[in-house]
Order: sequence, then structure tokens, then C-alpha cells
Amino acid sequence: MKTENINLMRMAKESLKGKWGIAIGTFVIYSLIVGSFGCVPYAGAVASLILGGPFLLGITMFTLNISRNNDPKLEQLFHGFKNFGTSLGAYLLMVLFIFLWTLLLIVPGIIAAISYAMTLFIIADNPAIAPKEALNKSKKMMYGYKWKFFCLYFRFFGWFLLCILTLGVGFLWLIPYTRVSFAKFYDDIKDNPVSVEDLTAGSE
Repeated sequence: MKTENINLMRMAKESLKGKWGIAIGTFVIYSLIVGSFGCVPYAGAVASLILGGPFLLGITMFTLNISRNNDPKLEQLFHGFKNFGTSLGAYLLMVLFIFLWTLLLIVPGIIAAISYAMTLFIIADNPAIAPKEALNKSKKMMYGYKWKFFCLYFRFFGWFLLCILTLGVGFLWLIPYTRVSFAKFYDDIKDNPVSVEDLTAGSE
């Protein structure tokens, strides 16, 4: 039975208890590193494409450790480089596919982004998986759950506006909270796949 989004968020808060310090510190460092790519014209864009995947995989691994009540450590941010080729390939494919769908219309681009949202979580759990296989597995995993994920994402919109009013300070707490909630979502749906029969029954 899938878990309601509000309960996933409560579970995320529970997992973050006692770990807010390491979570905030690690996400700040991650944001500074990734944000620094934009400070260098042209070369920064290339660096972002090459290094974005490994860093995203690293922060995903860190987030899963928090979500699963394991031992999160700052150095896990760099563990994505242990699987450099897969994370790079998957990241480039995601960027390409989302870009191509966005060329059609914004909505298809959003749907594509949601379809591939579980890709790095899948790679974190399956280091030997091929990039394209990870994307396909994410699409399959999100079958029947795309609207649920969109609703979970939208639940943070009000918090996002409040964070702007705090001159951005609130994002120190919001970003880890959001990411851990997504990790909870991943663990929930990977154990509760939706079949065609489930969707047919739900429409009757």
C-alpha cells in the first residue's frame, strides 16, 4: 500500500532529527560547488555537464543514508565519482531527453523530468546498472506515480515562498527536507509498483 505524501514528509522529518547539522552543511557545500560552475563562462557549463552527474549521485547517496537512518557523512558527497561513467552517462541522457521534450512544450518537459526523477536513486542502489537502463527503470517505476510525485513537489511550494521572505535562509532547512522526502518517495514506490491492472481498477 503506497504511503500518503504527508506521511512521507513526516517520515523525512523524523529521519532528519539529530542530523540537521550534517544535512545542512553537506547541502551547502554541494550548492556552493555546483553553483560555482556558473561563475566561469563556457568552461563552467562544460564542467557542469561533466561533474554534475557524479555530484548529483553523491548527494543522492548521502540523502538515502539519512532517509534510511544510516550514518550520513560529508565525504559521501564525493562517492558519486566512484561510479563516474554511469552517473555522467545517465545525467547527460536526462539533460538531453528533458531538453528535447521541452522543445515541444513545457508540459512534456515537466513530465519527462518527473519520469526520470528516480534515476540517480536507482544508480545509488544498483552501481552496476547501465545509464540507459537506469532511465528506463525510472520511467517504469514512476508509472502511475507521476501525479503523486508532482503533488509531493507542489507541497513544498508554500515553503519555497516563505524561504524567499527569509532572504533565502529558510532554504538551508527546506532543501534537505525536500530531498529526504523524495528519498522516502523512492523507497516507497520501488516496493509498491503500479500495474496496468491497478490503473484499470482505479478508473472503474
